[in-house]
Amino acid sequence: MNSRAPAIELSALTKRYGSVVGVEDLDIAVEPGEVFGFLGPNGAGKTTTIRCLVGLLRPTSGQARVLGLDPIADHRRVAPSLGYLPGELRLYPELTGRQTLRLLGDLQGAATPRRAELCERLGLSERDLDRSVQEYSRGMKQKLGLVQALQHDPQVVVLDEPSEGLDPLVQETFFDLLAETSAAGRTVLLSSHVLPEVQRACERVAIIRDGRLVTVQRVSELRDARARRVQLTFADGDGRRPLGAADHWSPLWQGDTVRLLVPPDQVVQALRGLLALPVTDLTVEEAGLDEAFLDLYRAPATVESQVSS
Repeated sequence: MNSRAPAIELSALTKRYGSVVGVEDLDIAVEPGEVFGFLGPNGAGKTTTIRCLVGLLRPTSGQARVLGLDPIADHRRVAPSLGYLPGELRLYPELTGRQTLRLLGDLQGAATPRRAELCERLGLSERDLDRSVQEYSRGMKQKLGLVQALQHDPQVVVLDEPSEGLDPLVQETFFDLLAETSAAGRTVLLSSHVLPEVQRACERVAIIRDGRLVTVQRVSELRDARARRVQLTFADGDGRRPLGAADHWSPLWQGDTVRLLVPPDQVVQALRGLLALPVTDLTVEEAGLDEAFLDLYRAPATVESQVSS
């Protein structure tokens, strides 16, 4: 394995189901130690991509590589270094939690030095582990799924909707685990529809639409490019009023309060003019990843992909 190569690499990855295109010509590289977001709505091709990456589907053309290896041809070498939590986690209901972790650890072909630690941190007690999985709640099954994905301390972890069913306290533990995994030089591919979660955990994201790559960019760059939300409340109770140049920025009035969407390079200029008015309250908020995501999806499908290292 070449330690200088990307931990995950997709090269012109294409998967077709007969005449139906699952994904087409995906080029993505994820570096060692990176927590990388993978975004797209239902049907965009995320699950197909992930299944090619972990060796459950064979690409029609192109390549998927994990630590420089083919996840199908080199399965025996890849498996001990790869952790995977599928979006639709299916477990053997008749097995106990403990038996499930042992079975999946054996199938992984690696020792499981983190099993006890992860069970404790995620709140799976000894009593829980001795119960059959069919008695587990959705949240408990998800905890078990996270433990099995991380128990062998893999170099690469692929997580598909990992926080589904987790309560807020366990979600905080999950974020701690992501940060620790990255700090240890491990790589995480995080696919989630919870955009604030991706924004918190990831430095870069790939966004796909209709099976094709829309962009690979840093989260900070995606957010910086979006308009700022500016909200002002006026003192005199006269309601709607002329805002000068700010009238060009889609003012939305509600009583004496107006909301504006101001381009990031014009915020300072806008505030200079607006603060000359009788304003009693003012807030400026950056756009979130959710707004960037929606903007890219509203753009015409012919928009060219952008890649930022």
